[in-house]
Amino acid sequence: MREGMARIWTVASKELVDFVRDWRTLVALVLVPLLIFPLFFIALPLFMQGEMSELDQYYLDLEVQLADGDELPDALPQPFADHRLNQTVTTLDPNLSNLSDTGDDAVRIQNGEIHVILRLRSSQSNSTESWDYAILYDATQELSSEARSRVFNVIEAWEDDIINATLAESNLTREEALDPIHWDGDFGQANVATSAQIAGFALSMFIPMIVAIWTASSAIQPSVDLTAGERERGTMEALLCTPARRVELLYGKWLAVATVAAGSVLFQMLGLLIAVSFLLPADTFGVPELSVGAIASLLLSVVLFAVFVVAIELALAVRAHSVKEAGTVLGPVVLAFIVPAMFAQFVNLEGIEWWWFVAPVFNVCLAMREALLDITDLTHVALWLGSSLFYAIVAVTWAAKQFQREDLVESIS
Repeated sequence: MREGMARIWTVASKELVDFVRDWRTLVALVLVPLLIFPLFFIALPLFMQGEMSELDQYYLDLEVQLADGDELPDALPQPFADHRLNQTVTTLDPNLSNLSDTGDDAVRIQNGEIHVILRLRSSQSNSTESWDYAILYDATQELSSEARSRVFNVIEAWEDDIINATLAESNLTREEALDPIHWDGDFGQANVATSAQIAGFALSMFIPMIVAIWTASSAIQPSVDLTAGERERGTMEALLCTPARRVELLYGKWLAVATVAAGSVLFQMLGLLIAVSFLLPADTFGVPELSVGAIASLLLSVVLFAVFVVAIELALAVRAHSVKEAGTVLGPVVLAFIVPAMFAQFVNLEGIEWWWFVAPVFNVCLAMREALLDITDLTHVALWLGSSLFYAIVAVTWAAKQFQREDLVESIS
């Protein structure tokens, strides 16, 4: 028994050393998980902000179409100029069925003759001013969409001024008219949950899905490389000539891939926490305060899920006759882990049925959610832990059975 464990560890150590020596593996499984969320949550918003600032510098062409007899309100020309809109005033076509009827103006906007068209027509009401309007633009053109956004902002500000003037005539403030039942005090103080609890709740809604996606995808490359890859390279038969039994070779490969996949997921979770802590203030979104038991449950669920996924992917990869075939087979298999993980995010934990913690994939995802919420239910722990171990053993046994077949392990000549 001791010799068998030593050989398994020797095989696993050898494969892990090979992974570490390959800089591409380190980049894919360590550096990328650490950087993907900081880049997504930090670099992407900064990039988008820069692009928006660039659009803001453009002077755009606005055509204001007024109904016959109407004049452009005095409140609009200066805001249009402030928003870098070059306005021209024309007469509205009286034959339009409604103000949003594009008519011949659609072609002009699509051809770039004008970026946006504002149609105005005065109407009757008890307000100090009353107007009907429509904004014509092309949503597929960035400059046209930007022009529409600027015009809409001006219209909103103008509307606010009219509302305030109307209320002032009745000796009312905006708050008195629109907010007669109003909040007293600090709105944030009404939430008794701490920032750490809020963080745990928010993270529990998407970390399980991230773990499922990254575990399933990060295990594909090493699973293929250690099975179909070795067959193509002709090194599988040499490995079978060592004193280690086939099942020990399989367990060693399985342990190595599971270690890489689980480590990669943990690095990704670390990168996510770094990105979240950078973006959001500590008083509104902190680091989850988890008990020792919750942390242990979270780590154990990640490891067991990696063990289960890797065993299945190894068993499928060893059946492939080439790296290309293995990649083709394992690609769609990722969906089998991702889809249940997506649905698990919407399972109501209040009064949850016990069988959810037995269902494959659902069990570990729900275990992660409860761990991040610092919920310790021994019955649930026993169910997901026992079922996860059972699924892992079944998967590893199936993989070992595949590894015993001569036609699946012999090198391709």
